[in-house]
Amino acid sequence: MTDDSHPRAVVLAGTAAVALAVALYGTASGVERFVATGTPSPGTATNLATFVGFFLITLAATVTLGALAHIVTTATPDDEGRIDPATFRVHLLIERLAPVWALGAAVMAILTGASAAGAPVTRLVTSAAMFDAIAASEQARGWCAATLFAVIVAVGVRFTVRWLGHAVLMLLAVLGVLAVAVTGNPGQGPDHDVATSAVIVFAVAAAVLIGGKTAALISPPPHDLRRRVLLIHATAAAVTLVFGVVLAAVFVPATALLSTLYGRVTLGTAALLTAILIADVAQVRGWTRTWLPAASTVAAIGVVGGFCALAVDAPPRFLGHEFTVWDVFLGYELPDGPSLANLVTVWRFDPLLGTAAVVLAAAYLYGVRHLKRRDDSWPVGRTVAWVSGCAALLIATSSGVRAYGSAMFSVHMGEHMALNMFVPVLLVLGAPVTLALRVLPPAGAGGRPGPREWVVWFVHSPVTRFLSHPITAFSLFVGSLYAVYFTPLFDTLIRYHWGHEFMSVHFLLTGYLFYWAIIGVDPGPSRLPFLGRLGLLFAVMPFHAFFGIATMTMSTNLGDYFYRGLQLPWLPDLSDDQHLGGAIAWGSSELPVIIVVVALVAQWARQDRRDGERKDRHSDSGYDDDLDAYNAMLAELQQKRS
Repeated sequence: MTDDSHPRAVVLAGTAAVALAVALYGTASGVERFVATGTPSPGTATNLATFVGFFLITLAATVTLGALAHIVTTATPDDEGRIDPATFRVHLLIERLAPVWALGAAVMAILTGASAAGAPVTRLVTSAAMFDAIAASEQARGWCAATLFAVIVAVGVRFTVRWLGHAVLMLLAVLGVLAVAVTGNPGQGPDHDVATSAVIVFAVAAAVLIGGKTAALISPPPHDLRRRVLLIHATAAAVTLVFGVVLAAVFVPATALLSTLYGRVTLGTAALLTAILIADVAQVRGWTRTWLPAASTVAAIGVVGGFCALAVDAPPRFLGHEFTVWDVFLGYELPDGPSLANLVTVWRFDPLLGTAAVVLAAAYLYGVRHLKRRDDSWPVGRTVAWVSGCAALLIATSSGVRAYGSAMFSVHMGEHMALNMFVPVLLVLGAPVTLALRVLPPAGAGGRPGPREWVVWFVHSPVTRFLSHPITAFSLFVGSLYAVYFTPLFDTLIRYHWGHEFMSVHFLLTGYLFYWAIIGVDPGPSRLPFLGRLGLLFAVMPFHAFFGIATMTMSTNLGDYFYRGLQLPWLPDLSDDQHLGGAIAWGSSELPVIIVVVALVAQWARQDRRDGERKDRHSDSGYDDDLDAYNAMLAELQQKRS
């Protein structure tokens, strides 16, 4: 019997018990969810297979993602970047689970399509309607996307044992997990904008918790890493609980918490998360029991089961609710047109990007305060730039700018330009990597790598060097603008709230990479000379001008199906609105360019001044300048010849 037979048995037993509970829930829920959606029931067998399959494959996906996060945060790579033997055991777990995730996700695409079509899966797979049923179901398409990412992870993990490879695969696994999470209940009905953003954070945090606990049970961390692992688990449990409460508030009215099976399972899942959080905090503070790791892992598997049962079933808020156009396309109502007052007062806080803006600002201010407490200086201008960038990010994603930007092309274009050209400039000038490297303590000789080492590895990794190279950054910055808006991709992204979030994150990152290559203070990309950077900046302007003009002169409307479906009573002409959006894209790039030019010239002047001071010190130390040194060398050579 192997050393890991006991934890493996615990995980398998816990998984079997939770799978049985999910099957019982699927039986008890009956056909109510099909009545709510107006589709016929596919039959008991398909219904139960959907519930149990959703749980088992989601568990495989979350453990895969969490195990990758466990490796990234606990591995001690050697000189060539390969992970250590302890985390290699977790790597082997991923090698086994990732193919299960990939194959199971493909099966779930068929099951979900059958459920959505109201046909038994046995009938669907033998007919030509299978692909039509999958294409008609949003979540079935999500499972197809998850299959693709799971295959990449399954293949990739077979070819890498390096820390960087696991970090990249972790990011891909995040996309695979989210592909299913955002296309289910959170993406439907009233307030689905809030629910979609919340479930993104919830799903990732839950995966880190559940996969991390499973990995730690199979390969217990060394004593010097135990506190770090527990802190990660406690943080993930707290985040999962908070954002789970947000999801519960959207889906379950207060009166349905105790009166419905859905509400009681919601409360039970929250209770499990609370127990896990309390246990992890207690262990961080020194209270330990030998049975706690296994019990926490089983409880975490129970959390997955509860979430999956609730994800497949129809929430109480959907039952009997008469869906409106607002519910389907936006998740909220906009009875009045945009005005300055509405843009300022109509807030819909984004649980993903809004929370990120607040957390990033708070973390930065904490770092600055930490430097001041040890009498280290930090430029005030950098702090102002970073906090201003975070404030602009919050306004662009959580105020009326986002609320109306999801419904109007013109306001959307203003939001896009802010996230792509204004916010990144301020964030880059804040030099967050430099601050992190000054604040975070080094691991020291023989110490375990920590956050400071992770930052250094990622900033100097080949992936980051490639993405932040001036040519790559320029291509992404310009090319993605045309790829998103002048292809059918925009019609898909504008239809779903996860598409809005994807565009926001994408444009924010591409803008950051581009301006990092031009005015970045942080260490990282190989930068061009100052004249080259200035030329690269001005090279962007014609592309934005052409984009704006093309948008203004198009005979068709971008996102026409979505915008017409909204039927906004105060927006009579979509072409006029698109014309205004093109004008915003054309004209709004000037202010960011001015800021970048001023910052670039200031950096150029500062560099020249430093070079001059260095030459002066060089001369004062008794060294000749370059011309004198060259003449001296020629004189010495002449003496040797004579």
